[in-house]
Amino acid sequence: MNGAPEESRPAGAGGPPLRPRKAPTAFRTISEVSDDLHIPQHVLRFWETKFPQLKPLKRGGGRRYYRPEDIALLRRISDLLYTQGYTIKGVQRLLREGGLEGAAVPGPAAGSETHGELPLGDGGTASLYAQADPAAAALREALEALEAIARDLRALAAGGGGRAGGRSEA
Repeated sequence: MNGAPEESRPAGAGGPPLRPRKAPTAFRTISEVSDDLHIPQHVLRFWETKFPQLKPLKRGGGRRYYRPEDIALLRRISDLLYTQGYTIKGVQRLLREGGLEGAAVPGPAAGSETHGELPLGDGGTASLYAQADPAAAALREALEALEAIARDLRALAAGGGGRAGGRSEA
């Protein structure tokens, strides 16, 4: 078809209709942001109550329009909560204490080999995290203790005696 843009596909033709691409500086609705970031709309509205730095424009009827900087903040909040394992209170504290720039953790360029995993390993990385966030150091210590317990349990199960777990008392 010559007159129709490629992005506008009918709903029955292999999936939902695609939206025309917007400029990177364009404001976006909550449904567009939800689709782009794969975050439900109710979660975005909830985050607005938890993170005062997140302030989309609201038009008549309460319709939200997210600025590019709001979307960048949402993307970073999502990464901290869902990928890096921060709690909402932890992210709030990062924002209060100087923004998310202070929470710099290796991104895809610096640490692509550990994408989606908690950083473990060399003391250099561990000391960087300990300096950046004392809570992260405490979590690392707890993780190491849990891993040691898991190793002990696996060793017990592998060479275990007659009782593989649980009590056999009647």
